[in-house]
Amino acid sequence: MQPRRLVSRIRIICAVALLGGCVTPSAPPTLQDRFYERLLSLCGQQLEGRIVSPPVPADADFAGKRLIAHVRDCSPQEMRIPFSVGEDHSRTWIITRSGTGLRLKHDHRHEDGTEDKVSQYGGDTLTPGTDLRQEFPADAFTKDLLVREGNVAGAANVWAMETGSPAPLVYELRRPGRFFRVEFASPARR
Repeated sequence: MQPRRLVSRIRIICAVALLGGCVTPSAPPTLQDRFYERLLSLCGQQLEGRIVSPPVPADADFAGKRLIAHVRDCSPQEMRIPFSVGEDHSRTWIITRSGTGLRLKHDHRHEDGTEDKVSQYGGDTLTPGTDLRQEFPADAFTKDLLVREGNVAGAANVWAMETGSPAPLVYELRRPGRFFRVEFASPARR
Protein backbone atom coordinates (compact mmCIF):
# COMPACT_ATOMS: atom_id res chain seq x y z
CA MET A 1 0.00 0.00 0.00
CA GLN A 2 1.25 3.47 -0.81
CA PRO A 3 2.40 5.50 2.20
CA ARG A 4 -0.08 8.30 1.47
CA ARG A 5 -3.03 5.92 1.39
CA LEU A 6 -1.82 4.22 4.54
CA VAL A 7 -1.60 7.58 6.36
CA SER A 8 -5.10 8.53 5.10
CA ARG A 9 -6.56 5.24 6.29
CA ILE A 10 -4.87 5.57 9.67
CA ARG A 11 -6.30 9.07 10.01
CA ILE A 12 -9.78 7.83 9.13
CA ILE A 13 -9.51 4.92 11.57
CA CYS A 14 -8.32 7.30 14.33
CA ALA A 15 -11.10 9.78 13.61
CA VAL A 16 -13.72 7.03 13.74
CA ALA A 17 -12.25 5.70 16.99
CA LEU A 18 -12.20 9.17 18.52
CA LEU A 19 -15.76 9.88 17.44
CA GLY A 20 -16.87 6.54 18.74
CA GLY A 21 -15.37 7.42 22.10
CA CYS A 22 -17.22 10.74 22.12
CA VAL A 23 -20.62 9.24 21.66
CA THR A 24 -22.18 8.51 25.02
CA PRO A 25 -25.52 6.97 25.60
CA SER A 26 -28.12 9.63 26.32
CA ALA A 27 -29.09 10.02 29.94
CA PRO A 28 -32.55 8.86 30.90
CA PRO A 29 -35.09 11.69 31.04
CA THR A 30 -35.38 13.45 34.38
CA LEU A 31 -38.67 14.18 36.11
CA GLN A 32 -38.29 17.77 34.89
CA ASP A 33 -37.79 16.51 31.32
CA ARG A 34 -40.96 14.45 31.61
CA PHE A 35 -42.87 17.42 33.03
CA TYR A 36 -41.67 19.65 30.19
CA GLU A 37 -42.67 17.01 27.62
CA ARG A 38 -46.15 16.88 29.18
CA LEU A 39 -46.38 20.68 28.81
CA LEU A 40 -45.22 20.38 25.20
CA SER A 41 -48.09 17.99 24.52
CA LEU A 42 -50.45 20.90 25.27
CA CYS A 43 -48.81 23.17 22.69
CA GLY A 44 -51.33 24.99 20.52
CA GLN A 45 -54.18 24.55 22.99
CA GLN A 46 -56.16 27.34 24.60
CA LEU A 47 -57.49 26.24 27.97
CA GLU A 48 -60.12 27.96 30.07
CA GLY A 49 -59.53 28.06 33.79
CA ARG A 50 -61.23 28.75 37.05
CA ILE A 51 -59.91 29.83 40.41
CA VAL A 52 -60.14 26.91 42.84
CA SER A 53 -58.44 28.56 45.82
CA PRO A 54 -60.57 30.28 48.48
CA PRO A 55 -61.57 33.82 47.47
CA VAL A 56 -59.46 36.61 48.99
CA PRO A 57 -59.36 40.38 48.33
CA ALA A 58 -56.00 40.03 46.52
CA ASP A 59 -57.75 38.03 43.78
CA ALA A 60 -60.51 40.62 43.18
CA ASP A 61 -59.05 41.54 39.77
CA PHE A 62 -59.58 37.93 38.64
CA ALA A 63 -63.07 37.36 40.05
CA GLY A 64 -65.76 36.79 37.46
CA LYS A 65 -63.38 37.17 34.51
CA ARG A 66 -62.61 34.64 31.84
CA LEU A 67 -59.20 33.04 32.48
CA ILE A 68 -57.44 31.67 29.39
CA ALA A 69 -54.01 30.03 29.11
CA HIS A 70 -52.76 29.62 25.55
CA VAL A 71 -49.86 27.16 25.37
CA ARG A 72 -47.87 28.29 22.35
CA ASP A 73 -44.46 29.29 21.02
CA CYS A 74 -43.11 25.90 22.03
CA SER A 75 -39.59 24.65 21.40
CA PRO A 76 -37.48 21.95 23.02
CA GLN A 77 -35.90 24.66 25.23
CA GLU A 78 -38.64 27.23 25.91
CA MET A 79 -42.37 27.73 25.78
CA ARG A 80 -44.55 30.77 26.27
CA ILE A 81 -48.02 30.59 27.77
CA PRO A 82 -49.96 33.85 27.52
CA PHE A 83 -52.43 34.12 30.41
CA SER A 84 -55.45 36.36 29.79
CA VAL A 85 -57.67 37.70 32.54
CA GLY A 86 -60.78 38.95 30.79
CA GLU A 87 -59.59 41.53 28.24
CA ASP A 88 -56.22 41.91 29.99
CA HIS A 89 -53.62 40.14 27.84
CA SER A 90 -50.58 41.55 29.65
CA ARG A 91 -49.24 38.33 31.19
CA THR A 92 -47.09 35.55 29.73
CA TRP A 93 -45.56 32.65 31.60
CA ILE A 94 -42.21 31.57 30.17
CA ILE A 95 -40.92 28.10 31.02
CA THR A 96 -37.32 27.46 30.05
CA ARG A 97 -35.06 24.47 30.38
CA SER A 98 -31.92 25.54 32.21
CA GLY A 99 -28.71 23.66 32.83
CA THR A 100 -29.95 22.64 36.27
CA GLY A 101 -33.70 22.18 35.80
CA LEU A 102 -36.58 24.43 34.79
CA ARG A 103 -37.18 28.17 35.10
CA LEU A 104 -40.51 30.00 35.28
CA LYS A 105 -40.63 33.73 34.53
CA HIS A 106 -43.57 36.11 34.35
CA ASP A 107 -43.41 38.58 31.46
CA HIS A 108 -45.75 41.54 32.01
CA ARG A 109 -46.37 44.04 29.20
CA HIS A 110 -48.38 47.22 28.77
CA GLU A 111 -50.89 47.53 25.92
CA ASP A 112 -48.24 49.21 23.74
CA GLY A 113 -45.91 46.21 24.20
CA THR A 114 -43.44 47.87 26.54
CA GLU A 115 -42.35 45.90 29.56
CA ASP A 116 -43.95 46.64 32.92
CA LYS A 117 -41.60 47.68 35.75
CA VAL A 118 -42.65 44.49 37.58
CA SER A 119 -41.75 41.83 35.03
CA GLN A 120 -39.40 38.89 34.51
CA TYR A 121 -39.94 37.67 38.06
CA GLY A 122 -40.06 33.98 38.93
CA GLY A 123 -37.61 31.29 39.88
CA ASP A 124 -35.83 28.04 39.18
CA THR A 125 -36.66 24.54 40.33
CA LEU A 126 -34.54 23.54 43.33
CA THR A 127 -35.76 19.95 43.60
CA PRO A 128 -36.53 17.27 40.99
CA GLY A 129 -40.29 17.69 41.52
CA THR A 130 -42.42 15.13 39.70
CA ASP A 131 -43.48 14.59 36.13
CA LEU A 132 -46.84 16.14 37.15
CA ARG A 133 -45.71 19.09 39.34
CA GLN A 134 -42.78 21.49 39.44
CA GLU A 135 -42.19 24.27 41.98
CA PHE A 136 -40.35 27.52 41.36
CA PRO A 137 -39.27 29.46 44.49
CA ALA A 138 -38.57 33.16 43.99
CA ASP A 139 -35.01 33.74 42.78
CA ALA A 140 -32.68 36.55 43.94
CA PHE A 141 -33.71 38.87 41.07
CA THR A 142 -37.37 38.40 42.00
CA LYS A 143 -36.80 38.99 45.71
CA ASP A 144 -34.90 42.22 44.97
CA LEU A 145 -37.52 43.39 42.46
CA LEU A 146 -40.53 42.71 44.66
CA VAL A 147 -38.97 44.23 47.78
CA ARG A 148 -37.93 47.32 45.78
CA GLU A 149 -41.52 47.65 44.46
CA GLY A 150 -43.02 47.34 47.94
CA ASN A 151 -44.15 43.70 47.83
CA VAL A 152 -41.98 42.41 50.68
CA ALA A 153 -44.25 39.39 51.24
CA GLY A 154 -43.81 38.40 47.58
CA ALA A 155 -40.14 37.64 48.20
CA ALA A 156 -41.36 34.36 49.76
CA ASN A 157 -43.37 33.37 46.65
CA VAL A 158 -43.28 29.81 45.40
CA TRP A 159 -45.00 29.25 42.08
CA ALA A 160 -46.00 25.81 40.87
CA MET A 161 -47.29 24.37 37.63
CA GLU A 162 -48.96 21.02 37.18
CA THR A 163 -49.95 18.92 34.20
CA GLY A 164 -52.35 16.04 33.98
CA SER A 165 -54.31 15.82 37.20
CA PRO A 166 -56.73 17.21 38.29
CA ALA A 167 -56.58 19.33 35.11
CA PRO A 168 -54.41 19.46 31.97
CA LEU A 169 -52.75 22.63 33.34
CA VAL A 170 -52.61 24.18 36.80
CA TYR A 171 -50.94 27.42 37.92
CA GLU A 172 -50.36 28.11 41.58
CA LEU A 173 -48.86 30.82 43.78
CA ARG A 174 -48.18 30.17 47.44
CA ARG A 175 -46.49 32.05 50.27
CA PRO A 176 -47.26 32.50 53.96
CA GLY A 177 -50.74 34.02 54.13
CA ARG A 178 -51.39 33.73 50.37
CA PHE A 179 -52.66 30.93 48.15
CA PHE A 180 -53.85 31.34 44.55
CA ARG A 181 -54.62 28.39 42.27
CA VAL A 182 -56.18 28.20 38.81
CA GLU A 183 -57.08 24.93 37.11
CA PHE A 184 -57.30 25.02 33.32
CA ALA A 185 -59.53 22.08 32.57
CA SER A 186 -61.42 22.70 29.37
CA PRO A 187 -60.68 23.94 25.86
CA ALA A 188 -61.44 27.66 25.59
CA ARG A 189 -64.52 28.66 23.62
CA ARG A 190 -63.67 31.02 20.80
